[in-house]
Amino acid sequence: MEIEFGPVVFFSMVGIAVFLLTFGITVPVFGESGSARKRLQKRLREIQQSSDKPPISSLLREKYLKRLGGMERSLEQLPGMENLARFIEQSGNTILAYKLVLIALAFGIVAGVVVFVFSNSIPMAGLMAVVAASLPFMKIFTDRRKRMDRFDEQLPEAIDIIKRALQAGHPFSECLRLVAEGLDGPVGKEFGITFADLNYGNDLRRAMIGLLERIPSITLMAFITSVLVQKETGGNLAEVLDKIGQVIRGRFRFQRKVKTLSAEGRLSAWILTLVPFALFVMIYFTTPSYLEILVESTDGRELVIAASAAMIIGIFWIRRLLKIEV
Repeated sequence: MEIEFGPVVFFSMVGIAVFLLTFGITVPVFGESGSARKRLQKRLREIQQSSDKPPISSLLREKYLKRLGGMERSLEQLPGMENLARFIEQSGNTILAYKLVLIALAFGIVAGVVVFVFSNSIPMAGLMAVVAASLPFMKIFTDRRKRMDRFDEQLPEAIDIIKRALQAGHPFSECLRLVAEGLDGPVGKEFGITFADLNYGNDLRRAMIGLLERIPSITLMAFITSVLVQKETGGNLAEVLDKIGQVIRGRFRFQRKVKTLSAEGRLSAWILTLVPFALFVMIYFTTPSYLEILVESTDGRELVIAASAAMIIGIFWIRRLLKIEV
């Protein structure tokens, strides 16, 4: 007996969904821990509350909304759009937040309709609609993570430029301009924005806090803290920055060493995740009769769903074992 096309689509879509989940969670997030980022965000909120001026992000948000039309402004003011717009900005993309949501909805609707037409399964159509709708957001979060990692990698070089400029007698604002002109990528852009912020008359503290709001990084916070402490208490900033640069470089060396040592475990995670789908495809093309009971019976489908759920739990567990937080 030949296998029906509907069940084949069902299992194919389940495989695609689990594979997308695998792509998102088997690769360890290497860098700062979530608790450290939460403490950083909490500290930023405390600094903003202690100031008698509104946060820089709020002022920029208001100015940004004024440039939009009436309908776009209303959509951008919906709940959650401000946080989404901040993530988009941190990822280096320029798409509006509401447009990203509309694209995600379009992806979800199209995928759900197509899967329902071929499989005639409402749960499967709903699952694939959710997976397809999450793709634009996955792209934004992936770009954001890469941009943050790129910024952290470039920061020691930027610190060296500032240190040498300070030793040559340049003021701090001029050091920021030299970084913006001397480096490409996120570091050059963000330090250029901070230099323009200082030139427009903003004070150093608010300009540095604005930089930290745009790039929430523990390594950047160490740099900004040293700058603000030196401004209030005095001291040799160039010497302090030299020590901070050495610490950051040592941290990256340690991270790369640990990542190399955990490469075998990450490869094992990929293999363990993909083996069931490879076996399913191989059996389907070689001896499809073996899959009749599994594919055509209700108990068989429920068993596959349970196995997929167990696999997802296993993926989370493997990620927990391999995740490096320093």
